[in-house]
Amino acid sequence: MAGKAAAQPQATLSVRVQPRASRNEVAGLVGETLKIRLTAPPVEGEANAACLKFLADLLDLAPSRLEILRGERSRTKVIRITGLTQDEVRARLSRK
Repeated sequence: MAGKAAAQPQATLSVRVQPRASRNEVAGLVGETLKIRLTAPPVEGEANAACLKFLADLLDLAPSRLEILRGERSRTKVIRITGLTQDEVRARLSRK
């Protein structure tokens, strides 16, 4: 008898993006929002794609595990992270 697969843990992360920066980097934490700087321009989804790739590398996850829930056209975004709990996300970010 085949059982259902266990649901993957999920977490959300609030991110403030500064596009067209001189380099990709974490600029700090403001309250519960992670500030990041990206070299990509905010046109045709380039900054969104760069944001997901940068966060995936930072969290050591595949980019397909991240999804923008809110803020596709805004600098402030909410990202869903599949495969990690909220505590695991905080722990991985604190190591960087």
